[in-house]
Amino acid sequence: MPWLQIRLAVAPDQAEFYEDLLLEAGCAAVTYQDAQDEPIFEPDLGTTPLWSQTHITGLFDAEHDLQATLAALQDAQQTALGEQSSLPSFHAEILEDKDWERAWMDTYHPMQFGQRLWVCPSWREVPDPEAVNLMLDPGLAFGTGTHPTTALCLEWLDAQELENRLVVDYGCGSGILGIAALLLGAKEVIAVDIDPQALIATQDNLTRNQLTQERLSTYLPPATPSVQADVLVANILAGPLAQLYPTLDALVRPGGKILLSGLLSTQAEEIGAVYAQTFDMEPATEKEGWVRLTGRRRS
Repeated sequence: MPWLQIRLAVAPDQAEFYEDLLLEAGCAAVTYQDAQDEPIFEPDLGTTPLWSQTHITGLFDAEHDLQATLAALQDAQQTALGEQSSLPSFHAEILEDKDWERAWMDTYHPMQFGQRLWVCPSWREVPDPEAVNLMLDPGLAFGTGTHPTTALCLEWLDAQELENRLVVDYGCGSGILGIAALLLGAKEVIAVDIDPQALIATQDNLTRNQLTQERLSTYLPPATPSVQADVLVANILAGPLAQLYPTLDALVRPGGKILLSGLLSTQAEEIGAVYAQTFDMEPATEKEGWVRLTGRRRS
């Protein structure tokens, strides 16, 4: 069915107010968008920051009366903010009926990482049947290979000797890194995430790749087993990586390798210094402003 879309340009402190107005006017969904391509990489805990210029969009049934809706928004705003206030600039348009899921599926295509590894959506034919093909359907969890940090991790894993290794994937998201490690020869993977949905997604993608449950086990952080991994990968963010140093350090055997990502290039030196306490860290590898740090744990 077609939809009427109304997009308002608002300041961050007004966003919640206009969201409430749109919902009261009968919209089916409200979304927030960045109006000026301003990244918010790592917000403080307990905060939900918005961009300095935010677009808030409401979707209405196409038969909805646009003029009546705008008048209702104006009246509600003037009641709350005063008679002199006027609606922020807006744009209204009809979105024609479209199979949005199919349109999205058409744009997600197989991607190669390193020499051997491909990540392929399950509905597409694999480009190279002889390659290491990881079948992945994006879902509720982070990790499809399209983000530079995930790509950096996959390229590194492809270049490692993982045969019969124990791997810890800390912050597993969709499970893409742990499953890639298994397909590249790892014996077992311990996958950890704070989000139960991520653990479900990881198990779903494990099954999709016809791998047995015995080879990959999932845990919330408090239940993480005390193992000594040959390889630990953690594609998270700088703040958690710094806080998790004692935890991650304890999970890597002497001589084992660690990979850290989810870092901006400006954060690499600080995080590298934290892990250099017990790891011999290598120079950072950068991709589109994001970096990968790797090292080997000293005896």
